[in-house]
Amino acid sequence: MVSMQAPRNPWYLRPFFGATPVLPESARRVLGLVALGLFFEQYDLGMINAALPQIAPDLGIPAEDAGFYLGAIRLGGVATFLLLPLADRLGRRRIFLLALTGMSVGTMLTAFCQTPLQFTAAQVFARAFMLTAAALALVIVVEEFPAEHRGAGLGLLTVLGGMGYGVCALLYAAVNVLPFGWRSLYAIGFVPVLLIPFFRRSLQETQRFEEAELQASGPASEGWLRSWLGPIDEMLRTHPRRAAAIGGAAFLSAIGGIGLFQYTSYYVQTVHGWSPADYSLMVILGGGIGVLGSVLGGRGSDRFGRRVVGSLGFCIAPLFGFLFFFGPASLLILSWGLFVFCNSAGEVILRALSAELFSTSHRGTSTGWLLLVQTLGWTTGLVLVGLTSRSIEELAGTLAFATLVLLGGGLALLAVPETRGRELEAISEAPETTGGAAS
Repeated sequence: MVSMQAPRNPWYLRPFFGATPVLPESARRVLGLVALGLFFEQYDLGMINAALPQIAPDLGIPAEDAGFYLGAIRLGGVATFLLLPLADRLGRRRIFLLALTGMSVGTMLTAFCQTPLQFTAAQVFARAFMLTAAALALVIVVEEFPAEHRGAGLGLLTVLGGMGYGVCALLYAAVNVLPFGWRSLYAIGFVPVLLIPFFRRSLQETQRFEEAELQASGPASEGWLRSWLGPIDEMLRTHPRRAAAIGGAAFLSAIGGIGLFQYTSYYVQTVHGWSPADYSLMVILGGGIGVLGSVLGGRGSDRFGRRVVGSLGFCIAPLFGFLFFFGPASLLILSWGLFVFCNSAGEVILRALSAELFSTSHRGTSTGWLLLVQTLGWTTGLVLVGLTSRSIEELAGTLAFATLVLLGGGLALLAVPETRGRELEAISEAPETTGGAAS
């Protein structure tokens, strides 16, 4: 007699993540694959945040000028906006594989940089593909998950990929004893290239994209410029108000959050005298609190709605930003973890809305729009830090007050339609409204 067992989630979705809904087999497979790709993107992102105290003196970057270089690196997101429309023409899978290859090569090149200019150029190149991979991981999960679990799926994607940030923190603890120091940590970033054959065999194109391709009624061939830029034009003409609201939330939340994240390692090592191992411990312990923001934010949005959960996350985060910079040293880990928790909850909702509010034919483009505006916000925030902070005392005040800009990002999320529990086709075909509950 054949034993019939109820479907169960794989090991990596239990029990740390709580009462995770049992997902269809196809959704579990997709989540595991794209989360693996996102793992390496988060590893690279964590490295530049953690190793700044070692990178800057090694390359001869003055501390007061670091913000300008970091801002320039963030401009790699502009190239992401140009790459993602190709995913609406050539498919999510192809561009995702290209992005994994590009970010791996860029990270490897970073290990050999000898000047600030070389470092900036290598990181701009890597960042363009990192953000492309992150955006397409989001699109793939949105298109493949059932409507009632999309928020939970995006939360799980964020936390599984975010483990790359944690692994980076663990390895960074040994940065002062590793041969070649921080360069060895960047060299590890070449691993995704070795996994490309596995991704090619395992990752399939999304069903929604394939169906959209079959239903496309345009001419059989079109000029390369129209093929490339067409999705951008279509998105802005079809849903201008949604694009404006998502852009506003992205720009303001990027300015409000980037400074604290980028300068955490520098701040605790410079002001509080922490070692790299101390910083790593904070990321692991505080990050254990922070990552739950993605999980609970995603699940909460499936129950209470995207707009209210995302807005609350962004609006509460500044409280813990001020506590981090002006509170007692004994609360550094807790306040940092709670800031990450709130910001992560807002961020996962913002990313969900950027994909859910637009049609399959330009969903890659809409996530590219999100990243373009976030890039401008990140760069603006870091440049403002560089212009207003010439001492460590000024830096702490600037970073704390910058988190207040997150309030504007939270309020901007209230200007988009609710998407909780709705099929993607129903959302994209709805009129251009700026509110309302799920229907």
